[in-house]
Amino acid sequence: MLSHDQIWEALDRLAERHELTPSGLARRAGLDPTSFNKSKRLSADGRLRWPSTESIAKVLDATGASMEELLAFMRPDADLSKQPAGQQESAFPQQGGSIPLLGFAQAGAGGFFDDGGFPAGQGWDVVEFPAAPAQKAGVYALEVQGESMMPLYRDGDVLIVEPGAQVRRNDRVVVRTNEGEVMAKVLLRQSPRSIELLSLNPEHPNRTLELSDVDWIARIIWASQ
Repeated sequence: MLSHDQIWEALDRLAERHELTPSGLARRAGLDPTSFNKSKRLSADGRLRWPSTESIAKVLDATGASMEELLAFMRPDADLSKQPAGQQESAFPQQGGSIPLLGFAQAGAGGFFDDGGFPAGQGWDVVEFPAAPAQKAGVYALEVQGESMMPLYRDGDVLIVEPGAQVRRNDRVVVRTNEGEVMAKVLLRQSPRSIELLSLNPEHPNRTLELSDVDWIARIIWASQ
């Protein structure tokens, strides 16, 4: 008999395999980004909340996983690195498509992103990128403006960003603060209260930000250089 903890653990591990947070997995499945948050797994009076069969079906469709594969994640020894046939993800997916494009300067203004850091609103341009929508749902592009990210990124370079993806130490990331500042950095360390960021340009200082001051953080998965 399946337990509440086993079902949620399987969904968490499926998200991890696709390098997504629980909210990123929900968003990829077309659900409310908070659907799989840990705070939603218990009601206010302590009763267990279970994911609906409809939600699970949407997750399986969005990730290409089967029910058998999802059930396998309930085993402690499940191999998170193993991908279903035809579903290997890489920095250079084969299927082409258009994704939203915005300049770094414009990204600091309001109205271009939703609460999860995904593209929203009007004013976006588009750029062609070889990303399969089913594999990299929600990706968008930011165009570097100015010399503040030299020598790694030059003026005019395009950075492909994947919101909702799990970020790890030494990942190149884009961070937007609650004040509207947008920056590309390297994630040095993340604690429950703060993040430490390494500047790409040695002439600019490293940054430490309280998580309460961060609007969103997204991983850079590709750059046109």
